[in-house]
Amino acid sequence: MGGPPLDDEDRGLSFEQVHKKYQSKIFNLILRMVGNVDDAEDLTLETFVNAYKAWDRFRGEARVSTWLHQIAVNNCKNRFKQRDRRREHESMSLDETIETDSGELGREVADWRDAPERVLMDRELSQQIQKAVDALAPEYKIVLVLCQEQDMSYEEIARVTGLSVPAVKTRLHRARNMMRRRLEPYYRGWSTQP
Repeated sequence: MGGPPLDDEDRGLSFEQVHKKYQSKIFNLILRMVGNVDDAEDLTLETFVNAYKAWDRFRGEARVSTWLHQIAVNNCKNRFKQRDRRREHESMSLDETIETDSGELGREVADWRDAPERVLMDRELSQQIQKAVDALAPEYKIVLVLCQEQDMSYEEIARVTGLSVPAVKTRLHRARNMMRRRLEPYYRGWSTQP
């Protein structure tokens, strides 16, 4: 990447200050990508440990925030690969219970019949959107989350992911189309309800 260093107000900060400034933003990014609080906490810690180890070698070829996002995205990609390898060898039964610190939980689906309709519809829409995001392949999910939730520009996403700007635009377009197709039956179902 070469060239003159970017104008970046974070370059003058200590690593501790950078950690404090970006910890929640990086955690939220990772949480949206992996969908699990425990994994997000682990990956956030891993991201900052990796960044700390490389802090002295960081040359400012990208903004500090972009560099942290790159590390976070790479850690998530690695976790997706590990999860995919594990899934090839394991299965889950809905009849099994889940062990927690406070006892066992069943995998029963909650009964929302008594909830107010608007709250139910909002929650259901949110769940459908989250399911649609979760169903995306990692390469589409990453660019969508960086754009929609981290509010990054195409250029920033390109630097974080290592893609070209046209490739970022293409993946975003495809991700949005996949989301639209996945959510369309859900919206059609709303319009046919009394």
